[in-house]
Amino acid sequence: MIRTMRFSSKTVGLASAVITVLIWTGFIVIARASASRGLLPMDIVLARILGASAVLLPWAWWLMRPSRQAGEKVGSLWGLSPLPLRQTVQTGLLGGFLYATLAYTGFVYAPATHASVLMPGSLPLWTTLLAWLFLREKVATARAVGLGFIVLGDVLVGGASLLMAFDGGEVWKGDLLFIAAALCWSSYSVLVRSHGFDAVRATMAITAFAFVCFVPLFALLVGLSILPTHLHQAPWSEILFQAVFQGVGSVVISGITFTQMVRHYGPVRSTMITALVPGLSALGAVWFLGEPLHWNLLAGLALVTSGILFGVRQAKKPVAAPTSAPNGGQA
Repeated sequence: MIRTMRFSSKTVGLASAVITVLIWTGFIVIARASASRGLLPMDIVLARILGASAVLLPWAWWLMRPSRQAGEKVGSLWGLSPLPLRQTVQTGLLGGFLYATLAYTGFVYAPATHASVLMPGSLPLWTTLLAWLFLREKVATARAVGLGFIVLGDVLVGGASLLMAFDGGEVWKGDLLFIAAALCWSSYSVLVRSHGFDAVRATMAITAFAFVCFVPLFALLVGLSILPTHLHQAPWSEILFQAVFQGVGSVVISGITFTQMVRHYGPVRSTMITALVPGLSALGAVWFLGEPLHWNLLAGLALVTSGILFGVRQAKKPVAAPTSAPNGGQA
């Protein structure tokens, strides 16, 4: 009976988009709120990796178990990653280690409105450029118009706060880190599209690389008193929350849904959909973090939404990658 309950590709793509947008919105608001609490950025990165590893690494081992029993050489990193070593390093470095490190550090210097503009808000621009350069994807007129609406909306949402960065202080550091984080995630999304990675396996590879590379390095630097940490000062409830939300939520769930969304819509259209996040996260910052609500916020949200609807409806749907559907394709 379970085998007969299959969702259509359109339904899976839409559900993946909704889940991704909700988690990414919560990620910005919660990460900014966490920046004023006890844990340091690298502490949150560690909790994120450990939370995701607790779910994905045993899953990856079980997934590759039949192939190993058959005598096949599969995966890399001592059986923790289901992808070959080169692809594991590429995806893990861009979509895992660098993205998390840059993003969480940026929240220490810049507010959520800056993150709303410079991370998910700039993804369509970065991805369009990268897809044009490496995938030779043409930018249709309708897509360009939609991107124009999105850019204008993003500027209205956070333009005023971005201009304040030129008055001095350290906000500009966070802005640069957010831009670099967005570039890393856009590069990962284009890499997913070019190789047609399976959603589950790509997320497992990201986590395996981060676990093998970051965790020992973190322990070594902390042990040598080179890297500061507040793990011993923070309550276990805070550490557990970060591991569950940042690891299981932001990595396991949204990592799979985002990759599935990229496989269905393509990298550029997917990042146009996630451009909903700037407006929603800015509203979340107003409600939960007490940031001021201005007319440009509402106008920017309307423009971003209009740009997404126009660009997605007018753009041609890309041909699906010839890979097996991940677990997200079945009930």
